[in-house]
Amino acid sequence: MVGSPRAVVADDSHFMRSVISDILEEGGIDVVAQAKHGREAVEAVVETDPDVVTMDVEMPEMNGIEATERIMSTRPTPILMLSAHTDENADVTFEALEKGAVDFFRKPGGEVSMEMSRLQDQLVEVVESVAAVDPTDSSDVASARTAGSGVDTGGVDPDGAAGTGTTGPDTGTATTEYVDNPTVVVGSSTGGPTVVEQVLSDLPLAADLRVLVVQHMPSGFTGRFAERLDARSEYDVQEAADGARIGGGEALIAAGDYHMEVTGYRRGRVRVGLTQDPPVNNVRPAVDVTMETAAERITDPLAGVILTGMGEDGAAGIRAIHEAGGYTVAQDEATSAVFGMPKRAIETGCVDGVAPVNDVAAAVLDAFEVT
Repeated sequence: MVGSPRAVVADDSHFMRSVISDILEEGGIDVVAQAKHGREAVEAVVETDPDVVTMDVEMPEMNGIEATERIMSTRPTPILMLSAHTDENADVTFEALEKGAVDFFRKPGGEVSMEMSRLQDQLVEVVESVAAVDPTDSSDVASARTAGSGVDTGGVDPDGAAGTGTTGPDTGTATTEYVDNPTVVVGSSTGGPTVVEQVLSDLPLAADLRVLVVQHMPSGFTGRFAERLDARSEYDVQEAADGARIGGGEALIAAGDYHMEVTGYRRGRVRVGLTQDPPVNNVRPAVDVTMETAAERITDPLAGVILTGMGEDGAAGIRAIHEAGGYTVAQDEATSAVFGMPKRAIETGCVDGVAPVNDVAAAVLDAFEVT
């Protein structure tokens, strides 16, 4: 992409179309078309070939999920969903991510938001990061999930590329034996929800992991996200609550707008606390907070995983886990929607392995396997 990103803004509210367009234009993004429903959005993408689409979830004639599916099948374009905080919108938003949308942004105050302007800097930043995604790679990532490419579990090459080690490591047969009481902390951001879902679904219950997930996601969506992960993995997945404890076969998703700290560890059970301390790396929850406290308090085998996302959150956490003797892995550039967080983690020199998304779980399991 050369020059300013070019955007299509789709929303059934004339007021919201104007507000969003003004925010983007002021932020240096060229709004080339507006659409009042999904059908117009599809037509606008064909006519203007934009770099990014901001897509409302609920619209007449054709909603956001239908429009996303149509665009991704006919003219693949990076899409950012704009969603109000309702359970129904949360469900539709996650469906849109499954259909190919890159990420979503929560409208403050509902469908027609009078508060959107106060988040203008964040919106512009997210739109720019989504616009930089190559949408033609999304199908490559999906196909790679079943292709079984290699994992480098013995160090990172200078280019940060996945190595050519074992292909399709054992992911949990009856003959596989794992270390006692292993814990893995997973961090991700832009493009992360579907990737986190894949990683968790690839982890067998036989590994008896304790799983902590920090996905940059606003409040009101993390509970629904936990429910989806619970239904799509063998693990018992819940949104984290203050004082929650988990043992083997259980997972916690950091609650939106709360840091998730590991506050205790005893007899194979992890206890967490939620805080609203100031944002770290401009985000809350922050991956660094969970990883650093896990490294400090968990005395049994520990692994840290950094997946797709913009920014540097997780780099300090990966360093902490590495220095505590844990295993660390980062998603590779080829399968990351945004290679910001994995790249910064790799640059610390504390990443033990770099893997395509379909091999991240296998890399973790290899580290925990009894040899």
